[in-house]
Amino acid sequence: MKKYIIIFLLLPLFAFSQRYVSIEVMEVKEFQEKLNAEYLNPEETPLRGDDFTNFKKHPFFPFGMKYRVTAKLTKTKRAKPFEIPTSSGRTKSYKEYGKATFTLDGKSYTLTLYQSLDLIKQEKYKDYLFLPFRDLTNGKETYGGGKYIDLTIPKGNTIILDFNKSYQPYCAYNAYDYSCPIVPEENKLPVEIRAGVMYEDIYHH
Repeated sequence: MKKYIIIFLLLPLFAFSQRYVSIEVMEVKEFQEKLNAEYLNPEETPLRGDDFTNFKKHPFFPFGMKYRVTAKLTKTKRAKPFEIPTSSGRTKSYKEYGKATFTLDGKSYTLTLYQSLDLIKQEKYKDYLFLPFRDLTNGKETYGGGKYIDLTIPKGNTIILDFNKSYQPYCAYNAYDYSCPIVPEENKLPVEIRAGVMYEDIYHH
């Protein structure tokens, strides 16, 4: 009898857990669908020529809940503007917003979040945060120059980093028309992040 009571009590918890995971999976699926649609749209895609003609969809790592982490956010006080070098040799203006510290597989890591000084002037992007990072999959399953995550300023002192929503910069697919910020040295992770968009090294870059 006790066995059945325990099972009965656990069922709602299991159902809640399944719903929670499903929401996260659906968010990532939506991200993937939007990214594919963007690259298939001739007015939005960074692809050109045969790269656009032959494109069907992006390859993605399987969804991994462990790559959706809650990070402690430490805001940077009196951050000064600085220039981040880009893939074309030019620079873009940013300021440091804060440090995000999280745990993955029992180890602690910290990444720096930035704000674009150009985008911050636009109402639509005033709360936009930019997270460029590199990891040990770069040059193998992912683009050698690293990946990006788009974030928004949270209300509290934590921030969700969902690496399942990480993507390659446009210059990974078209180095002729795009100039992409190079990942700062401080944002290179000594671990594999097997999440987000994968990369097929078939593009002109």
